[in-house]
Amino acid sequence: MKFCTKCGSEIVDDAVVCVHCGCQVANSAKKGNDGLATASKIFLILGCIAQGWMILPLAWCLPITISACNKMNRGEPVGTGLKVCALLFVSLIGGILLLCRSDEN
Repeated sequence: MKFCTKCGSEIVDDAVVCVHCGCQVANSAKKGNDGLATASKIFLILGCIAQGWMILPLAWCLPITISACNKMNRGEPVGTGLKVCALLFVSLIGGILLLCRSDEN
């Protein structure tokens, strides 16, 4: 059992809405802790490191990687444009994993 963050009532573990106050319950599974998110982050970071010897590509690799990782950490959906940019400019494998990842909220 878990507790509602708004009213403090006890609710079922897989509840989406609190039955007592009607507020949406935060779901920890949507916070980007899934395997695809972790693998995507690792490959994006490795892509930045691999291109680090060429200083100029870091101007777009780092912002793309930071933005994608921050969105996954906050549980926000990562847009298709950002996924494609990660695929083309940072890491082929990381971008493919991002495109395979479902971003439902």
